[in-house]
Amino acid sequence: MKYKQRTHNCGELRISDANKNVTLNGWVAGKRDLGGILFVDLRDRYGITQLKINQENVQLCNTASKLGNEFVISASGTVMERENKNKNIPTGDVEILVSELQILNTSEIPPFVIEDNVKAYEDLRLKYRYMDIRRRPMLKNLEIRNKVYHIVRNFYRKHNFIEIETPVLMKSTPEGARDFLVPSRIHKGKFYALPQSPQTYKQILMVAGLDRYVQICKCFRDEDLRADRQPEFTQIDLEMSFVTQNDIFKLSEDLFKEIWKEILGIEINAPFPELSYDDVICRFGTDKPDFRIQNISEIKNLTEIFNKTEFKLFQSIINDNGYIYGLKVNSIYGKNNNLIEFSRKVIDNYTEFVKNLGLSGIVFIKCTENGELNSSILKYLSES
Repeated sequence: MKYKQRTHNCGELRISDANKNVTLNGWVAGKRDLGGILFVDLRDRYGITQLKINQENVQLCNTASKLGNEFVISASGTVMERENKNKNIPTGDVEILVSELQILNTSEIPPFVIEDNVKAYEDLRLKYRYMDIRRRPMLKNLEIRNKVYHIVRNFYRKHNFIEIETPVLMKSTPEGARDFLVPSRIHKGKFYALPQSPQTYKQILMVAGLDRYVQICKCFRDEDLRADRQPEFTQIDLEMSFVTQNDIFKLSEDLFKEIWKEILGIEINAPFPELSYDDVICRFGTDKPDFRIQNISEIKNLTEIFNKTEFKLFQSIINDNGYIYGLKVNSIYGKNNNLIEFSRKVIDNYTEFVKNLGLSGIVFIKCTENGELNSSILKYLSES
């Protein structure tokens, strides 16, 4: 098929381009018929430009009348200043007065509307992934990922790393999951394994004297799907010789600083806080504390405070060399940011939850807005 190739993309034209003759290629994002004038929104990965078609041109109007959403077209014409400007898009000051229009490909009715705030179910979007990727939020994710790749590669290049591709078909080596196996055609009954990580190869590279290796690589793990588990994922893989643990910390912190600055425009402070495993377990109850949570205090060891209590439950725990921990909860918000009231039912659910984790239970002290305390153990507590 012969057609006019684009001179500009759909996110490029500005008021300074007025009176230029241009050609755009892209997808029809919408069409509006206002009587004597037909407007078409033309979209590509760079943005949207409005096309203006006067219905005095019969041949042009016949072609334009056939247009549907997601048709691929080539449009040529003159850049004009728009009467009604659209401040929501970068090209909103201009439009193209179309003189030539060619349909390059038609489209069936899309299964969902290609717009930023799409209301389609996720399984439908995944089925028609090639259409979902046309949406600006999806494109932006891919652009950010691409930019991060460049930042990572440039960063490690500045630190004398050499990027080396390691084989994908390899021998099975013990890792943390099952291997994906690929049967060999040449060696009957033998299998290759897809790498869970390039660990063996990068160790060989260190022995070979390549003291700084890096690779953005695919890894494969035959695991059940969970929120933090995928059968195929991408990782920044590196290995260094003649370094200490602090050298690795410093290099990683500098990489994070550069990514956050370039992608988000945020300056993050380094060095990062260092916490021991014992410390975070005692203070937060998990080895992955979320410091964004501000309405729940750190876990406090209250064993010494209740050492001489007459409350039998606490007495038995302390006598068995157990511990009593507590934390302060200001408020908890559930779905749709709704405040959760600490009703008896809610507390009973929390009690059942911690018992399933092996704890003895929960004792609560509730403080009202008036400062009054409410608890079954108040009589065992002193004013101090």
